[in-house]
Parts: sequence; C-alpha cells; structure tokens
Amino acid sequence: MTHHRNETSRGFTLVEVAIVLVVVGLLIGGLITPLSTQLEQRRVADTRRALEEARDALTGFAIRNGYLPCPAISAANGLEARAGDRCTDERRIGFLPWATLGLPKLDSWGHQFVYSVTPDFADSATPFRLNTPRDITVATRDSAGALVAATAPNDIPAVILSAGRNGYGAFSEQGVRALDAGSGNVDEKANIASAGTAFISRDGADNPAAPGGSYDDIVVWLSPNILFNRMIAAQRLP
Repeated sequence: MTHHRNETSRGFTLVEVAIVLVVVGLLIGGLITPLSTQLEQRRVADTRRALEEARDALTGFAIRNGYLPCPAISAANGLEARAGDRCTDERRIGFLPWATLGLPKLDSWGHQFVYSVTPDFADSATPFRLNTPRDITVATRDSAGALVAATAPNDIPAVILSAGRNGYGAFSEQGVRALDAGSGNVDEKANIASAGTAFISRDGADNPAAPGGSYDDIVVWLSPNILFNRMIAAQRLP
C-alpha cells in the first residue's frame, strides 16, 4: 500500500529558514539596543552613587580627623600618600585614597577615581577652620555654550572625578592612562590637564549638539558650606 507524504508536514525550505532568521535577528536587535541603553544608564547611576558615597566619606573622614585625606599613594596602594603632616611631595591631585576611606577602587567602567584636595585642608598639623582658604573652582556651560561658574571661585576644598564611559584620560586599575580612549572634547581635555584647581562639570553624554559637545565626565565636589555645617554639628568646628 502506497503512502503519500502530507505536504503540510514537510520541513522548512531554505527560504523559509532565511525569513525566520531575519525576523529573529530583527527582534533580537530591537531588544539589544534598549538593553544596552539600560545597562549604560545603570553604570552611570552606579558611578554617580559611588561618587556621592565618596563625598560623604570625605566628610566623615574630616569629622573624625579634622582634615581631609591626601590622594592615594599609587594605583595599587589606596592608602593616602602622607608624609608627616602634609601630602607626600605636596601632592594635591591623584587617585582617590579608596583604602583609607573604605571605598571601591574603580568606577563602573573599570577606571580609577581622580581626587584633588586643597593642600591646607589636608594639613593634619593645622586642622582647617571656617576661614581656611580653598583653591578649587568648578565651571559649567550655559545654553549658549559659554563657560560659567558652577561654584564660587576658589571655594571648593575637594573634587572627585570619573572619566565616564569613553574613558578619555582615564586610568586603568594598573594606573595606565588612556589619553585617546574616546572622543575627548575640550572640557574633558581641560579636566585631565587640570593641575587640580580647575574642573568643568556638565551634561552632554552622547550628544554632540550639547553646548561644548559630547561630554561624559562625572564630577562631584565637596561643598564647604555642607562640610562646615556637618563639622559644626559634630562639634569639630569652629
């Protein structure tokens, strides 16, 4: 007895397989883009949170000791580089002293946090007072792209910086600097060239049309007013 194969049960043809693969590819592609965007947003949020925790840790350190820590000894050693009462070699900018502060070493992209401190605020022999001069200034850009003040001039005791996703000017865990790891613009270049007293903080990630161009550094600073308020509340000042 002859059996006839049911045409509806035949296997997929190459054309049908190709169509299915195209459809699946489109579906996966549509999912990957939002997922990668979500992951990047999480990295930014996690890094901002880490920077805010670092700022709080600096305040706690000051309340405990009466001064701010020096930058880290090296990329591998996260203890503060202190020689007697002052920072080693009068260093005022370097890596965040993560070990001294009990903090994570790297941001969400695997880069080390950069830290700058006003030298007089890191002097352990003469704990800072309300009238101790600061020397760090932070700028931003207005809607027209002009540089404007984000803080009062020479008013900030300490700044912490992440080089963001593009990693322009960032230091790896081993302390190797990537000067051309991304599309570093004029403001990112200004931050990595800073001697520790002038920084630029603004929005503009992945937006070449933003005033000043695409920018993804994340900069936070220690407000002297908040620092002094908490020091006074803890009876460490005046």
